[in-house]
Amino acid sequence: MIERLIELSIHNRWLVLAVALLLALGGLYAVYHTPVDAIPDLSENQVIVFTEWPGHSPPEIEGQVTYPLALHLQGLAGVRVVRSSSEFNFSMISVIFEDGVDPAAARDRTAQRLAQVRDALPPGATPALAPDAAATGQIFWYTVEGAGYDLAQLRAVQDWYVRPQLSSVPGVAEVASVGGHVGEYAVEVDPRRLQALGVKLADVIQAVTRSNAAVGGDVIHKANAEYIVHGVGWLGQSSQEEAGATSIPSRQPRPVPLSQTQSKQVLHDLENVLVPRLSGGVVRLSEVATVGLAPAPRRGVLEKDGNEVTGGVVLMRQGENALEVTRRLKDKIRELQTGLPPGVRIVPFYDRVPLIRGAIGTVTGTLLEAILTATVCVLLVLLHFRTSFVIVLTLPLSALSSFLIMWLLRWLGVADIQTNIMSLAGIAISIGVLVDSSIVMAENVMHCLQERFGDQPVTGDVRELVLSACRTVGRPIFFSVVIMLLSFVPVFALGGIEGKMFRPLAFTKCFALMSVAVLAVTLVPALCTLFIRGRLRGETASWLVRGAVGAYRPMLAFALDHPVAIVWFVGVTFLVGFAPLGQRWIFLTTLAIALLGSLYAAQRTLSRLAATLSLTVLALAAQEFITPLGHEAITPLDEGMIMDMPITVPWASVAQAADDLKARDMIFCRFPEVDMVVGKAGRAETATDPAPLDMIETMVNFRPQELWPRRKLHPADAEQLARLVQEAL
Repeated sequence: MIERLIELSIHNRWLVLAVALLLALGGLYAVYHTPVDAIPDLSENQVIVFTEWPGHSPPEIEGQVTYPLALHLQGLAGVRVVRSSSEFNFSMISVIFEDGVDPAAARDRTAQRLAQVRDALPPGATPALAPDAAATGQIFWYTVEGAGYDLAQLRAVQDWYVRPQLSSVPGVAEVASVGGHVGEYAVEVDPRRLQALGVKLADVIQAVTRSNAAVGGDVIHKANAEYIVHGVGWLGQSSQEEAGATSIPSRQPRPVPLSQTQSKQVLHDLENVLVPRLSGGVVRLSEVATVGLAPAPRRGVLEKDGNEVTGGVVLMRQGENALEVTRRLKDKIRELQTGLPPGVRIVPFYDRVPLIRGAIGTVTGTLLEAILTATVCVLLVLLHFRTSFVIVLTLPLSALSSFLIMWLLRWLGVADIQTNIMSLAGIAISIGVLVDSSIVMAENVMHCLQERFGDQPVTGDVRELVLSACRTVGRPIFFSVVIMLLSFVPVFALGGIEGKMFRPLAFTKCFALMSVAVLAVTLVPALCTLFIRGRLRGETASWLVRGAVGAYRPMLAFALDHPVAIVWFVGVTFLVGFAPLGQRWIFLTTLAIALLGSLYAAQRTLSRLAATLSLTVLALAAQEFITPLGHEAITPLDEGMIMDMPITVPWASVAQAADDLKARDMIFCRFPEVDMVVGKAGRAETATDPAPLDMIETMVNFRPQELWPRRKLHPADAEQLARLVQEAL
């Protein structure tokens, strides 16, 4: 079969070249339309059920909301475990499914079960599914700023203008508000006035509730025309009528309006609300209560460079392209800026695009360097530019083919393979392996043609000679790649976080290997008939090959005559290589195997004694002087910022948490390397953020390193500064 495929490729070489061109174009299309992120998504296949029950303590929520919901959700098909937590005002349940369950099907099953258990929950507790966003879905943070506006007014702009507009951007799962004040009209009832005037608190609540309403009165007919009858009783309606307003406001709670006139009118209308007395008659609300503007209770604070601000976080829908979604967000923000109140602007302070482009650019640069290095090496060995071109051409084609396969699998719904630094690293580390198949095929063709033509230039139709040369090595090349593919089976068997981390790498490397195996028996033979022309040099014509052969043959002869030398060398290599792992049992096992192998290979007592002593001394030296390497769960990335996540006392109030946050951030701002500091205490208003008030998250953005002051910080000085910071806090 392999020989037949080679024959068809040589006899239909122009068709093969056309298919290769289409493959390259398809690969380029896949590169630009495949979702790309910097880091792999290591989160579990979970659905979050979020239930708000304002004003209730964690024990109440646990007993009446969390526990009943968790019991009902445990019976869902495909559920591995159900985790729950109860906090003040809300309950959060994470339903973790098996990895093989489709996320959309998991959400449907959970929603169906929630519809069955809603009646069993107390009034006011309504469970809902969290947005369809991954754990790494927070791709964009911003603040809403404006001189002359207070936090309540800026929060109103965020909640009623910015957030709905950004939520409509394709690929956005949710836009959550964080920080600022939600303005509300507060009615502070005086119990002594109620008692003196004979007014019930329930009547006050009912009167305030009914004060902001509209009543429909059907229609009337007059002079062959129909008129709609309705009574308007909205708070602040008189100021709107005076201003010529024609729209009827919503009955939903409204933010504090930016118009001070309308705000004062609403307060005036509330003060004039009539409340019935027990003894008959009515009193005004202002006689039993104080009406004013006040911030609503909040569970989150946002701070920037020592000043409290309001803003939002954008969560990307699962499976979307972060680069494309961020571009749409920025376009939408540019459109919104013109419609904002005078002086108000949207200021981004976190954007994942630089991280993605930096990480992908680094790996892509490494990939190009590897291709260039392989090209130079092949050219130095073969001393034939056109043959080197045939070999190197398979490298970008195999990389593009792997992207095309990933795009097709995603488009067909077979598998959703992420494109990140791990998947690109799979291609980068396999460059040396990918080029081997083409080297063997092209070099064997060169060798056969050089034997046939000698020092004369290669001319004429050489398809039969190329076919014979390719048939000789075609089958071994193909099956050697198959063996390498089988070696990745254990990687695909990994589960949990390890599987999500390394499967993208294994997938891309396997796709590249499969592509290069097909290219080696199709495209390379076809190109060899066209490009391997002219005068060909022999194997020893290159000085590099002659030097390598001259150094290798004496070493090989010595190793064959003294096998203990090669066993000793291999043992030392493994000992030095395993020492940085820090695993003592692996190191001792390697030492034992090296000692036994050296004793077996040595033919004289002196050689055995020398090998034993030298291996022991080298093992002790390696154990003493080689420091074990550190361990990172994920690949460390430098995105030009750091996140500081301390915790404060659990009983801290919102005001205390805000003061602590400002004090910490002002300390960070004193460093000349720091460009901007944004901190958050508590949670954003999203089901994906259950952080309590005692949890602080501070993002410290750095200036470009070329703008940093030239200074050197010794470890002792760093420890002293850290102690001073702790004392200041």
